[in-house]
Amino acid sequence: MECLGVSSVQNLNDLSALLATQQDDDDDEDCKNVTACAQMGPGHIGPPPKKDKEVSAGHVKKNSKDIWREEEVAEGSQYDDLADPRPQPEYEIILKQSVGTEDLFLGLNRKDPSSMCCEALLVKIKLPDTKATDVVLDVKEKFLDLRTLKYKLGLHLPHPIHSDRGKAQFFSEREELEVTLLMKRPMDVINMQ
Repeated sequence: MECLGVSSVQNLNDLSALLATQQDDDDDEDCKNVTACAQMGPGHIGPPPKKDKEVSAGHVKKNSKDIWREEEVAEGSQYDDLADPRPQPEYEIILKQSVGTEDLFLGLNRKDPSSMCCEALLVKIKLPDTKATDVVLDVKEKFLDLRTLKYKLGLHLPHPIHSDRGKAQFFSEREELEVTLLMKRPMDVINMQ
């Protein structure tokens, strides 16, 4: 790669001086024996990076005994167990909507095939060599926790749901659990009218 001409180096130096808010003398001492082309790089343009000692106001803790803020901990993290060797089963999340003939042929409810018009989440979980009595299922607003003798699944749901209005069905012939969860849609009153 060819070295830039003297005028180009001078232009970069002028641009760096214009954009820099302060210059570090340490860089100049380290680079005395290096040619002007090797000195310049993308890191020399603009203000120098902040030092590690500076702390932004967003990272200041209110209580000195707190390790983290409550909003930093994801819902369902209490179920994460790194020492548990059970594998995660295969699963699939499908969005569902209730569609009738008035929607399909007449378009009376203004429903379309988009995910915005879906009312429920269907979670299909494959559980080979599992009986329905072995399944322990716990559903929260944004988290699904499934435990069996052979598998564990901690699933963060893509949309908040009504945890008290769901239903689950185990199909022995397919060795599959289907969990249907009604989604919380607070803006449907506004969007669907």
